Amino acid sequence: MKRYLDFVWPIVGLIAVVVSISLLVGEFRGDAVVTQVLAQLKAITPGHYALAVLSTVIAYAALAWYDRIALLHLGIRSISFTFIALCSFTTYALSHNIGASVFSGAMVRYRAYSTKGLSAAQVAILVALCSLTFFLGTLLLGGIVLVFEPAQLSRLAGLLPHFLTNTATARFLGFVFLGLIVAYAVGSVLQLKPLTIGGFRIDYPRPGIAMRQFTAATLELLGAAGIIYFALPEAGNPGYFAVLAVFLASFSAALVSNAPGGLGVFELLFINAMPSVPKADVLAALLLFRLLYLLIPLLFATVVVIQFERRRLGQTLVQKADASGGSRKPLGHG
Repeated sequence: MKRYLDFVWPIVGLIAVVVSISLLVGEFRGDAVVTQVLAQLKAITPGHYALAVLSTVIAYAALAWYDRIALLHLGIRSISFTFIALCSFTTYALSHNIGASVFSGAMVRYRAYSTKGLSAAQVAILVALCSLTFFLGTLLLGGIVLVFEPAQLSRLAGLLPHFLTNTATARFLGFVFLGLIVAYAVGSVLQLKPLTIGGFRIDYPRPGIAMRQFTAATLELLGAAGIIYFALPEAGNPGYFAVLAVFLASFSAALVSNAPGGLGVFELLFINAMPSVPKADVLAALLLFRLLYLLIPLLFATVVVIQFERRRLGQTLVQKADASGGSRKPLGHG
């Protein structure tokens, strides 16, 4: 069954990309999209570009904190934050562009953390805990949005299930999300039975670790949404809270679709959720988001991986050469 799903999910993701891009083309049919997008990118002030870059730094710093928190849960404190940040940055930069970012990256992390003495089981727990941290942040912020501003998701009426865009049921779902957060916090305080996720057992973290999870995930999502907010024009901008609500819904839908990098799915939902902003201006903001949050990090991450693997290969060759030299017996004199 697992092998079957390994083939099905990529196909589902590609179908999602094709359908979404086809619908996006229909949204912009007859418009001079390139000209309008470039004009909006030029119209963004240097100050807003700087704030968008700062938001990106905050998001990736929080992602590095994910790994640090997981290592603290494992009782590992000997690894420098510089190494952790580089490993985390590389992992997320690659997996964000591949798709299903919070569930992938195990191999990259294993290649890096195994050099610091972590076992495969420890890396598996680290990956699971990072995924859980992201999930907790989505539940927390999503719950707050749905409880206090449930009408925000009506922007996506017709694109999301009705129970999400209906004010009453959306608020109820928000309370459910926040209830799950409270239950997790209580489980942490009382040290209840371990969680089992995907076959991995995770003990409830100490309360201090759980609070760090909530904080790190919240910062990461707030930073990522901030990139788009600062790239949008002031005219028609619905405000940060509305942008955050749409970001959470669009990003979650993109993850579920399994589209590589959420391509097309993310843009389609976001553009339709911002009727007060010209479509080309929203597309420009999303293009800047992809550039800062996805493409530039991917470029740097690729260089880091190549350098890391070259160094590992060099070390392996040296070790083999030393072992080969040491195994030869010295020639005797007759």
